[in-house]
Amino acid sequence: MKPDTNEKLIDKLYFVIHWSVRLLAILMVFVIVMGVIDVGWTLYQKLVTPPLYILTISDMLATFGAFLAVLIAIEIFINITIYLREDVIHVKIVMATALMAIARKVIIMDHESSDPYYILAVGAVVLAMSIGYWLIHKLPRKNHLEETALHTGSEIKSPAYQAKQHQ
Repeated sequence: MKPDTNEKLIDKLYFVIHWSVRLLAILMVFVIVMGVIDVGWTLYQKLVTPPLYILTISDMLATFGAFLAVLIAIEIFINITIYLREDVIHVKIVMATALMAIARKVIIMDHESSDPYYILAVGAVVLAMSIGYWLIHKLPRKNHLEETALHTGSEIKSPAYQAKQHQ
């Protein structure tokens, strides 16, 4: 959200950033379309190579990886469009995108040739991201606190809420 300022430089910089984010959205749509084409082409190639019309486990894992890459690109596009509409980065959506990206890594990882420490590090990232997402999902939202206070007639004690009320 653009701050209230009379400084022309800041206004121009916000204008440039706003249009840069719009350009990123357009480029992301291009990436998504190219990713869908790649998924289709990869699947076609896997089906027409001997044995015909049969997908091996490694073929399916490669296809799943390509599918998930497109889904991650779609999630990033959603992040961009939400930012354009609300001028806010929603941490929950970013965390969900990161979880999807690390899940893709786990799905396509070659467990046989990967270093055990690398697998352990990926597991730690999965655990940390999962806990972080769970915490963000479980934390009470400001609107939820306000609704609870209205129904119970109690006062909201949140320092963030009180600071916002005094502005």
